[in-house]
Amino acid sequence: MKGTAPRPPALPALLRRYDHAGTPLTCDPVPRGLLNRGWRITTTNGRFFLKQYVAADTADPGIIARQHRATRGLARIGLPAAAPLPDADGDTVTVLGAHGYALFPWIEGRHREGTELTGTQSRRLGALLGLVHTGLAGIQPAPPAGQHPSADADRTHAQIDQLLALVRGHRPHDSFDALAEHRLLERRTLLREHAHRRPPAADGRVSGWVHGDFHPLNLLYRGDEPAAIIDWDRLGVHPRAEEAVRAAAIFFVHPVDGRLDLPKVRAYARAYRRTAGVAAQEVAAAVHRVWWERLNDFWMLHWRYQRRDQRSDPLFPAASALAVWWTQEYGRVRDAFTE
Repeated sequence: MKGTAPRPPALPALLRRYDHAGTPLTCDPVPRGLLNRGWRITTTNGRFFLKQYVAADTADPGIIARQHRATRGLARIGLPAAAPLPDADGDTVTVLGAHGYALFPWIEGRHREGTELTGTQSRRLGALLGLVHTGLAGIQPAPPAGQHPSADADRTHAQIDQLLALVRGHRPHDSFDALAEHRLLERRTLLREHAHRRPPAADGRVSGWVHGDFHPLNLLYRGDEPAAIIDWDRLGVHPRAEEAVRAAAIFFVHPVDGRLDLPKVRAYARAYRRTAGVAAQEVAAAVHRVWWERLNDFWMLHWRYQRRDQRSDPLFPAASALAVWWTQEYGRVRDAFTE
């Protein structure tokens, strides 16, 4: 078997659970993915994607089964949700040792950043997410009532102090450390200036089932059209318009200076609102909440300095610049999402 990542255990026995999977010929690790592991499997009958569920908060078999029910339901109504294959007993999760596994058809495609998308493709992206949200509403059980609190700036200030100590003590001190320190000090000032703008908790009435992690690395394109929405590990109940805003802030962010491509955001958001049946007022509230979330969010620095995991480092320059730019251009950003 090819590749440097550990080969999944008992691969031939695992594939024998599926009627038409065939005998494995090659097993190549798929390098992308921050939560779980995956391999491209070539067999005598074709190509497949084997996923191993590793992350503790997504590895429960019941949680995996919920994801699988949702994706299979969306696929049945014609949406490009990557759905697992059932084994001979009709199950989609196989537990071996401490981990669950699922087998998917291999889907050819590539990831596309929002900077590559035309205005028309941006509209199609917004419409696709709207259809995902309405589709999940018809497939999943009614979401539980509840509120979603906004970030506590006092807690964030404490995190900034902790991170600053780690950044300043990091050796060798490099350009990333210098940028991290600059952004932490800058964010501390912004939070003090805008503390009075903390949004209230989101009302449960605006919540619904969402993908939970809709961004370019979880969407495969074949040509100009989306071929598959993948990695449903974060499927859950959240304010639906916030997912739309959060996704746009990843798809349409400029990789150098952190600004958003507002014409594409406008096209995307109009299509999303129309397809999902979401009012502009709800989206405006979501814009405010996601902006506040960005001001209080340092997950990439937590990964680097506390978990010693640098895989998210390339994302930090644009993401940290976006929070500042968004604050400066708050009105224009809100209008792009709501007009």
